[in-house]
Amino acid sequence: MVGRTRETLEALRSIPLFGRVADSDLEQIASHVIERRYPRNTTIVEEGLPGDYMYIIREGRVKVTKLSEDGREKILEFLDAGSFVGEMALLERAPRSASVKTLAPVRMLALSRNDFLSLLRRSPDLGLAVIEVLCSRLRTQNDQSSALSFQRVKDRTKGLLQRLAKSEHADGTLSTPTLTHQQIADMIGTSRETVTRVVKELKQEGWLDQEGKHYLLRAQEAAQEA
Repeated sequence: MVGRTRETLEALRSIPLFGRVADSDLEQIASHVIERRYPRNTTIVEEGLPGDYMYIIREGRVKVTKLSEDGREKILEFLDAGSFVGEMALLERAPRSASVKTLAPVRMLALSRNDFLSLLRRSPDLGLAVIEVLCSRLRTQNDQSSALSFQRVKDRTKGLLQRLAKSEHADGTLSTPTLTHQQIADMIGTSRETVTRVVKELKQEGWLDQEGKHYLLRAQEAAQEA
């Protein structure tokens, strides 16, 4: 048990959310989390249902989705190891605002609502970290809403790829996670056919390259505003 708690503690230390949390508080968190594993294509959190746990991704990748009024799935975000999901329902006692589905086998740490709130009350550092992450997510959602209202599809596509391009290659280019044209279309609110056309244009202009299902941007392009 001690070895397992130590392993969990080290995993928590590597997650940005807990980077400034005091060791004593981090040990409390490690002692309360439950490890869970899910196969690919599993719904971990379902929109509209009550939630009792937040989840910290240790391994794997998930997508956060929301149903539109016509019943179509809209992808809000892709999250990888080090990210956390499900915290809003714990803070508000409200139904889940979105669904979370696995894109690969996932290993997670689950923290119950009671333990989460108890730790927030005792740890100002944890509370501040949660606020910062939530503000960042709100800013991203506001940017996405603004883009849907005012930007052309080409600009929205560039903005999305710039935001997702994080993995750096030896030659200085930045790579997005694996993306299909349909996923891009869902995230920027257009059709797959339109995305296919725009991606082709961006490649012809030299702004974009592709390696399998990963899109490649030069670091200077990824840093610029779309």
